[in-house]
Amino acid sequence: MPRPTLPGSTDCDVAIVGAGFTGLWTAYYLTQADPRLRIVVLEKDVAGFGASGRNGGWCSALFPSSLARVGSRKGRDAAIRLKRALEDAVVEVGDVAAREGIDAHYARGGTIVLARTPVQLRRARADLANARTWGQRPECVRLLGEDAAREHLNAAGTLGGIYTPHCAAIHPARLVRGLARIVEARGVAVHERTPVRKLGPRRVHTDGGVVRAEVVVRATEGYTAGLPGYERSLAPLYSLMVATESLSDSDWLDIGLGQRQTFSDGRHLIIYGQRTQDGRIAFGGRGAPYHFRSRTEPAFDVEPRVFADLRRTLVGLLPQLRGVRFTHAWGGALGVPRDWHASVGLDRATGLAWGGGYVGDGVGASNLAGRTLSDLITGEETERASLPWVNHRSRAWEPEPLRWLGVNLGLRVMTLADPEEVRTGRPSLLARAVAPLVGGH
Repeated sequence: MPRPTLPGSTDCDVAIVGAGFTGLWTAYYLTQADPRLRIVVLEKDVAGFGASGRNGGWCSALFPSSLARVGSRKGRDAAIRLKRALEDAVVEVGDVAAREGIDAHYARGGTIVLARTPVQLRRARADLANARTWGQRPECVRLLGEDAAREHLNAAGTLGGIYTPHCAAIHPARLVRGLARIVEARGVAVHERTPVRKLGPRRVHTDGGVVRAEVVVRATEGYTAGLPGYERSLAPLYSLMVATESLSDSDWLDIGLGQRQTFSDGRHLIIYGQRTQDGRIAFGGRGAPYHFRSRTEPAFDVEPRVFADLRRTLVGLLPQLRGVRFTHAWGGALGVPRDWHASVGLDRATGLAWGGGYVGDGVGASNLAGRTLSDLITGEETERASLPWVNHRSRAWEPEPLRWLGVNLGLRVMTLADPEEVRTGRPSLLARAVAPLVGGH
C-alpha cells in the first residue's frame, strides 16, 4: 500500500523532494546527525519508483566525469580524494544494509570489464595507465590476460580485461524500500503520491499544500526537468534492462561470475550486467532515444527494439545462453548534466540543496551524496564537505530542438562507433568526434 499523501500545509526543518536513493540516504544520515530534526520526504509516486528501484544493481565507485576533468578544475589531490570517497561508499552501503537488516542481496565481487577486440584491449591498457597516474594502486585496478579474464566471465571473444574490487552487486529495489522503512521508523514523514508542482527558497508547493522548511533538498534525478525552472538542468536518458530465467549450477560453472561480479565490456555503447542472488543474469544498456523536451512517460520504459537488441547482445556475449528464456524486461530514466559532472550542494542564502546527475552510476555515489548533504545541512566541517563535486554547477542543456538533435545524434554515433572499430581495427573517429557531448575526455 502506498504511504499517505501530504494531508495539508506543514512546517519542518528539512523537506526532501524525491524518495529515491539520494533523498532517502540524506534523510537517513540526517536522523543520525540530529534526531531532533523534523524531516519530510515528498514523492510523486512511491519510494524507489525511479532509477533507484530499477537500475542494474551496480553499487560502484564510478564517477561520470573523468578524474582528469575533475582534476583540471579542482586539482589532482581533490580528484583523488573524491575517487577514494566513492570507493569507501561501496563498503558503507553494505555496512548499512547489514546493520539495519536490509536484505539487499549485497555481494562485493567487483567488476570485470572485458576487452573483446584488439582496439578494446589497447584502450584497456591505456585506461590502466591513466588510472595509475591518478593514484589507482594495483589492488584497486589491474589488467588481466585472456585466461584470468575468462576465470571471471567466460565470454566469447575475450582477449583480456580490467578488474576492480570496488563494486558490489545489489538488488536495488530491496535496498531503496528498506531505506524508506528505516527512515520512517526514525520519525521521518514520507508522503507518497504527492507530486511537487514547484520548489523555491524554503518552500515546496504540492497539490496537498505548501511545505515550509529551512532547507529544501532537490533529489529528483531523471525527473528534474519536470520542475518549473529546471527544464534544462538534467536531461533524462533511458536505460533499459532484460533478465533471464534462473540458470542451473552447471550453466554457472561454464559462465563464471562465481563471486557475483558485475560485468561490462569495452564497447562505446554502454552495457552492464550482474548475476543476481537467485541465479539470473540481469543485463542492461543504453540505446533508447531521448524524448523531445526531456519528457518522461511510463510508455518510454518499454522499447521492444531495444529489449530485442539487449537479448541479442547478451547471447552474443555469452553463447551459453542460447535457448535460455528471458523472463523480465523494464526500463527507466536517469539524469545527465550537460558536463556529465555529478554534484551535491547547498545554497545557504535560499536554503536550496541538491544532489544528483550521476549518469547511471548513482547507487554508490548517492550514498556519498546523502552523507555530504547531511554534513552541509548540519554545518559539520568534514572532509566530505570539501570534496570537489560540492557546489559544482553544470551549465544548462541547450534549448530544444538543439538538445533533442544533439543527444540523439550522440546516441546514434555511439551505436555506429563499435562496428567502425571492428571494421577498421582502429579507435573510432566517430566516438572521438562526439566525446565532448557524451562525457568523454
